[in-house]
Amino acid sequence: MEIVLIVVGKTTSTYLIQGIEMYLKRLRYYIPFKIQIIPDLKKNKKITEEIQKIIEGNEILSNITNQDYVILLDENGKQLTSIEFSELLQRIMLSGIKRLVFVIGGPYGFSQDIYKRATQLISLSKMTFNHEMVRLFFIEQLYRGLTILKGEPYHHK
Repeated sequence: MEIVLIVVGKTTSTYLIQGIEMYLKRLRYYIPFKIQIIPDLKKNKKITEEIQKIIEGNEILSNITNQDYVILLDENGKQLTSIEFSELLQRIMLSGIKRLVFVIGGPYGFSQDIYKRATQLISLSKMTFNHEMVRLFFIEQLYRGLTILKGEPYHHK
């Protein structure tokens, strides 16, 4: 199985880039993983938040196949512990799914078409985080989940 993280816009903060790169190196030991970047839209007074979500949503959908298992990282999604997240990963891996796609939206969230396409929604917290920071938090949790499945000592109960 391959895991893909689709994000809107580049990560610009050096400290986040360094953290992401560190966990990317670690993740590749466990599973094929890649980040797909959807270009963010330049600020334009003619583009409303809703139109921006639709345009970003269309770009996201063009990077998803009908066979993909799609999980949105969304504030209204189900919150999981790290162990519950690892169990979710295991269920999906054992199901025969070839590609698991996680999506982090832009600053305004997701279009309705993205919500309709999603298989599942999960939330990292009830708090709101900058969408660039969520990338690092998520990649670390993905790494943590895979180490839990392997019985490695990274996660402490």
